[in-house]
Amino acid sequence: MSKAKLKILVVEDNIAISKNIAAFMEKHNVELDFAYDGQLACELALSEYYDCIVLDIAMPKMDGLQACKLLREKSARHIPIIMLTARDTLDDKLAGFAQGADDYLTKPFALEELYARCQALVMRQSAASSKVIALGSGNKAVSLDITSKKVQRAGKDIHLQPIPFAILKMLMEAHPRVVTRSELLEKIWGGESTQSDALRSHLFQLRKALDKPFEEQVIKTIHGVGFSLDL
Repeated sequence: MSKAKLKILVVEDNIAISKNIAAFMEKHNVELDFAYDGQLACELALSEYYDCIVLDIAMPKMDGLQACKLLREKSARHIPIIMLTARDTLDDKLAGFAQGADDYLTKPFALEELYARCQALVMRQSAASSKVIALGSGNKAVSLDITSKKVQRAGKDIHLQPIPFAILKMLMEAHPRVVTRSELLEKIWGGESTQSDALRSHLFQLRKALDKPFEEQVIKTIHGVGFSLDL
């Protein structure tokens, strides 16, 4: 299993700054998406999977503080957010943290520091995710212990190999959002297109272990899009 590169959403309405970030990050094998207003940023963050969001405050349509607040209210998972702004007073920083920001970097900034802070936030979030995720109820109750790798459905132990476990973990963290095939390939195999058949095989193994012993299925295929959990 190859190491997946970071996927970061950069929300910045200054095109020159965005281009500088892109040039630097791409050299470090970081995949970037861009939004130039807060409204589009929220639409992307709630429909795609990002390891981290770099969020400017002063933007059209919806500012960074409003966008951060909305994402904390609507997102099914905690997406690390670093505020990137020229506002450098203590009150500005406290306002950002109050809306759910994880870190705060003021302009002008060094690209090396931005990259290091993004890496640190992703590592911190990964460590914080060492917990039990529990979704659903009755025969559809599914729990996944990230630390012990233990999975249960309706109180019964489900044995999963590492890759089916990783797929289920992604689906549970994203629930109720649909996870696309490209997201699964990117996060588990680093986006290698040759792994498409392998994804199909591991999804079959996951369904066999998690759904076959029960009357109701929880792994749902959204044709032409990807997969989600029916819980």
